[in-house]
Amino acid sequence: MSLENMNRLPNRPLYLTCCLSVFLTMLISGCNTTTDTELIKHPNVLFISLDDMNDWVEPLAGNDMTVTPNLDRFASQGVNFTRNYAPSPGCNPSRSATLTGLHTTSSGMYSNYQEWRNVPELQSVQTIGQHFKSAGYFTAGAGKIFHYGQVDTLGWDDYYPSILNPMPEDDFPEESPANMPPFQYMYNMFDWGPLDITDEETADFETVSYITDQLERDHDKPFFLAAGIYRPHLPWHVPQEYFDRFPLEDIKRPAILENDLDDLGPVAKELIVRGGNYHKHVVEAGEWEKGIQGYLASISYADAMVGHLLDALENSPYADNTIVVIWSDHGWQLGEKQHWRKFALWENVIRTVFMMQVPEGLEAMPDGSARGIATENLTSLLDIYPTLAELSNLSPRNDFDGQSLVGMLANPTEPTERAVITTYDYGSYSVRQGDWHYIRYIDDSEELYNLSQDPEEWYNLAQSPNHTDTKARLAEAIPDNPIDLPEESLIELMVHHVPPYRSKEYFFSEERQEWMKRFE
Repeated sequence: MSLENMNRLPNRPLYLTCCLSVFLTMLISGCNTTTDTELIKHPNVLFISLDDMNDWVEPLAGNDMTVTPNLDRFASQGVNFTRNYAPSPGCNPSRSATLTGLHTTSSGMYSNYQEWRNVPELQSVQTIGQHFKSAGYFTAGAGKIFHYGQVDTLGWDDYYPSILNPMPEDDFPEESPANMPPFQYMYNMFDWGPLDITDEETADFETVSYITDQLERDHDKPFFLAAGIYRPHLPWHVPQEYFDRFPLEDIKRPAILENDLDDLGPVAKELIVRGGNYHKHVVEAGEWEKGIQGYLASISYADAMVGHLLDALENSPYADNTIVVIWSDHGWQLGEKQHWRKFALWENVIRTVFMMQVPEGLEAMPDGSARGIATENLTSLLDIYPTLAELSNLSPRNDFDGQSLVGMLANPTEPTERAVITTYDYGSYSVRQGDWHYIRYIDDSEELYNLSQDPEEWYNLAQSPNHTDTKARLAEAIPDNPIDLPEESLIELMVHHVPPYRSKEYFFSEERQEWMKRFE
């Protein structure tokens, strides 16, 4: 432009100032913000993990006492996989399988009493965090993603409180109520009661605050943010306000069938008392209703933490380019079949929370996920990793044991046929297919339930000659050659630990029988 033409521009100093401002804005934007083009191909991911949350949440309609408005809100915005199942009913094997993409039978990672990094089949596997990081993502996490201290040190650019210390100390407050009386070989985890503190003083709030801070920052590349919310894991110690939502006089026990255990085999009956016979102690202490109250309060508290994360995302510049996943590692029982905790293969334990929302405009899914749809198609937590990998255009892996759900996210009501496997320790299996639930234990004892007719799993049909073909068909889904539990991966067992089933030989050994006598 000539000097003569420049002089014709009105308010030349203002014009130059505006040009400089636009240039600086573009420069800053290019340095600190991920481009729209890159986010179309590599979207952000908010990965929210819950702990021990069963189907009592409102989106799964497992209990009419539950209050979970934030999970309900999210279900109305994405796809709710209502028949989703965990790879294992234990935190460590379920999380390891979900985060590596390999089922327990493919890796040998079966128990809470293993160190996943010492499992040979997992030492070279690319975890979900490593995969996103290698693709150029900023990866940050907080709280319990892998099991307790077993953090994936190579998968994160940053972690709160730290890479080697993934869980805030306030997860286990020093001064907490003690409702349950102590009993043999039990520790203070199996307990519940309100705390006279605010949300801001809790550990999960620390975890959530770290992630919300990340959502307020400018990022120069796509991010994978993982929030590990610890509740409703035991102990059920949360602020008083959450207990107040569930008055004891309104608490209802689960439906129980007299003599429900009569048609169970020896391993199933052992699982009920394994580790301390919790149900007996709850009943004798008169704490059944209080225990249920504590669990409901902890679910409500966890839901509030989810709400903080969803609000932070909605108020951030990343709301329109971030995939959100919410999942729990497995479910829980509170007296059904006289069983408390997880560590079993019944429906209440293996069915778990899994919901996903995909924004519009992604290269891998231009129209985004369906909105507010609940699908009854069977899915597994193993499907999360391959689904996110496809949506985010990560380099392909051909060893996933799960399936990508990209097609189902677009058309969740289109029926699919599939069998989903859950493994408890070595050698015990659950197979879910259609209305049927088949269980085969390490000693070959069996259970078979038609959940459309018997949702409480009260009537074991395994010995009925009318269902021989059904059993055989479902059993075909059980792996023929599962990998053994590697001895070198076992941690040193403490006195209250229950040794995992490592093999059939070990299951029937005198060593295991002697150890189990301490829980009688």
